Amino acid sequence: MSGALIAALFAQKLKQKTAQHAKQLEATERSADESTRLTKLELLEQQQERRKELEKEILEREEHLRQRENDQRDRDNNLNEKEARIITREEHQALSAKRLAEEMRRVKRYRDAYRHRLRKINNWTSQEAIEAWREELRTSEDELVKEIKREVLLESEQMYRHEAQRILIDTMQRITATPPNEISATLVQIPNEDMKGRLIGREGRNIRAIESATGVTLMIDETPGSMLVSSFDPVRREIARIALERLIKDGRIHPVSIEETVTQVRDELKDSVIELGERSLLKLRLHGVHPEIVSLLGKLHYRLSNNQNTLEHSIEVAYFCSLLASELGLDPDLAKRCGLFHDLGKAIDHDYEGSHASSAAMLLKRYGEDERVVNAVAASHDEVAPSSVYAGLLRVADSLSASRPGARANALEGYLQRVRSLEDLARDMDGVSEVYAVQAGKEIRIIVEPNRMDDQEARHLARTVRRRIEEELNYPGTIKVTVIREKRFVETAK
Repeated sequence: MSGALIAALFAQKLKQKTAQHAKQLEATERSADESTRLTKLELLEQQQERRKELEKEILEREEHLRQRENDQRDRDNNLNEKEARIITREEHQALSAKRLAEEMRRVKRYRDAYRHRLRKINNWTSQEAIEAWREELRTSEDELVKEIKREVLLESEQMYRHEAQRILIDTMQRITATPPNEISATLVQIPNEDMKGRLIGREGRNIRAIESATGVTLMIDETPGSMLVSSFDPVRREIARIALERLIKDGRIHPVSIEETVTQVRDELKDSVIELGERSLLKLRLHGVHPEIVSLLGKLHYRLSNNQNTLEHSIEVAYFCSLLASELGLDPDLAKRCGLFHDLGKAIDHDYEGSHASSAAMLLKRYGEDERVVNAVAASHDEVAPSSVYAGLLRVADSLSASRPGARANALEGYLQRVRSLEDLARDMDGVSEVYAVQAGKEIRIIVEPNRMDDQEARHLARTVRRRIEEELNYPGTIKVTVIREKRFVETAK
């Protein structure tokens, strides 16, 4: 009994010791974990501080490298500038050396000439020598003045020619023009043969009514599904086209409905004319234009000049004037108005007498346009003297628009035939050496032999050629005749 008790007590004490030992071990582990955690935190903080120090050091080094790169770039730029200055200085030195060599050769020639002259005048008297030297000085002075003038004129001519060519080429390249339409007839589609018969009408009464109301010629052949409206007046042709399309769509075709439809289309076309004029002003960003001028601008859409749409031509000339004015430092808006209104007289009826240029000028002056615009339009055909630079600007822009390739839809064969006829007509005249038709056949230049023809005969030749052109040739617009008679002096040094 006592042994079992002792064993139980011993087991109990052992259990207590074991529990105490486990608690101490657990406390020790907790303490070790806490110490480890604190150590990790301290290491983490140290790492973060070290990282910040390294990042700061990296930024400082990058800034230092950037500064060194900037310094190196500045040194490179300075070296490039010095190298460019050295090259320029070397070029100037080479040019100066070349000029110096030329001057030395020139001085040597003069020195040799003077020595030769001195050897010749050994036997002259003093008075003869003085007179000879005075004559020599006057001759040398005149030759020097002429040479300087010739060099200055040549340099200025080249400079102005290059600048003018640059301005004109830059201006022309910025214009994209719509190609012209060489038409005097319009095709109207017909849905079927029955409709074609109804348009013709009994014994042709409907087609005669259409031609009478519109003033056009209708041509119906065996070609299926089409009818040709022919007229040289584009306004009449447009009215007939719209009226035919409406009659075909409506289906009621008889003389009364034809007359009513044509009248309605003609009235609507008046509103369309105003819309076209306003659209052209909007395209050019112009304002302050009188309504009467707007209406006349719209009418230009239905006018052709050498098969070129007059309104499109006027808008193109306005663009040319604006671009040229911008290049020359002038007012581009004022130049636009000159270009847009220069052919306005082609839409004016018989209320204004005179040419289309003078009629347009009178109308523009009546409605308060700028005097420079009025003068430029009036001077566009040399009828009045130009009073401002805008008149010359308009002439240049008009020539650019009219003479560029494809501007006016003349048939190629007809154009070549006209040019050949002009050249052949002038080449047959006595004393003519060369003939050139230029400006798309608008000007003929005749070079005569100066030893066979004097100035008075050259003037008479120009009048004779002009008269023969008027009598023998058919041509649109005007043709300028220029006769050139040059005097040439040739000497041969041996």
